[in-house]
Amino acid sequence: MKPFDVYPLLDIEPVKAEGCKIIDKNGVEYLDFYGGHAVISIGHSHPVYVKKITEQLQQLGFYSNSVQIPLQKELAEKLGQLSDYEDYDLFLCNSGAEANENALKLASFHTNKSKVVAFKKAFHGRTSAAVGVTDNPNYSAPINKNENTVFLELNDLDAVEDELSKGNVCAVIIEGIQGVGGIHIPEDPFLRGLSQLCKEYNAILILDEVQSGYGRTGKFFAHQYAQIKPDLITTAKGMGNGFPIGGVLVSPAFEAKHGQLGTTFGGNHLACAAVIAVLDVLDDEKLISNAAKLGNYFLSKFLEIPEIKEIRGRGLMIALEFDFPIKKLRQILLQEEHVFTGVASHPNVLRLLPPLSLSENDANLFIQKLNTAIGKLKANEEIHLR
Repeated sequence: MKPFDVYPLLDIEPVKAEGCKIIDKNGVEYLDFYGGHAVISIGHSHPVYVKKITEQLQQLGFYSNSVQIPLQKELAEKLGQLSDYEDYDLFLCNSGAEANENALKLASFHTNKSKVVAFKKAFHGRTSAAVGVTDNPNYSAPINKNENTVFLELNDLDAVEDELSKGNVCAVIIEGIQGVGGIHIPEDPFLRGLSQLCKEYNAILILDEVQSGYGRTGKFFAHQYAQIKPDLITTAKGMGNGFPIGGVLVSPAFEAKHGQLGTTFGGNHLACAAVIAVLDVLDDEKLISNAAKLGNYFLSKFLEIPEIKEIRGRGLMIALEFDFPIKKLRQILLQEEHVFTGVASHPNVLRLLPPLSLSENDANLFIQKLNTAIGKLKANEEIHLR
């Protein structure tokens, strides 16, 4: 047997990582500016994280949700305090897609309706309901295709009201910042308008903070810039710093019923230990404010690079859009400058999602390497840079 070949793989085999650095099997050190799809929040191999998981594993690694798991209550309390959602409940699962599945299910249960409003360029996951609200038909098999979702332009409030006024919409789902779509930010007034319209038309507002949450944007959740409180908030990725876990923050308007939701592995002992460690480090090391500070620092520095056409993002969730496809630039960054970066659905967009523990020295190192890579690309005359 061999792995099912569904991923295009880089010819790199990491064997060790610490902070914002990755070391491959040949001893080559890389600067990690992608965090494994925004997963690494507090840095690789953080000692608090390693210690917490190790100690828990030595006691008890797993038992199901049929028993008392005090770690779940500790996690929920700490998450509520740090995110300013102390009055919400928490359902724990295993991934961002699963979190969105359960949020959509809760919305449908609550409203007894099935239609969903989502947005163009959205990505919410690859499981059945989640892929149904993802704006990429290549991800959907025939079994996933249905008529339950309408995709609207981001920031078009009139279009949203037109749909909600039909009375059949159970939920509006939106990313705090669109990630895979290329770091597109919902305007704050638009989010406030969405919140109000959902209340008026008895629809549930779901904020997908799977990528934009856990401090990445300089606030705990990206939607908090708009000063709204959605009905449901989904989270994963940076939540466990690499340990698989997801969750749904559920407003007090929802009544829990036994058997309504369920999961075998969600909220297990090891996963909870990982998340508690992440929350402790985020708080103790002030990593959310560090993300905000370095995000502003990057903005000022990227403005000095003339080849960058547009800069989008908040905190350490950043898109750099160029006048040319970034494939060769990204190859130079990886193969010659030894920097991991990400892509987006648009071929001209370089996506940056470094750990929130990033230092200013490493930020400057990245800027230096980016300038060097652009210089090499121009020298090779691979493209014409305007």
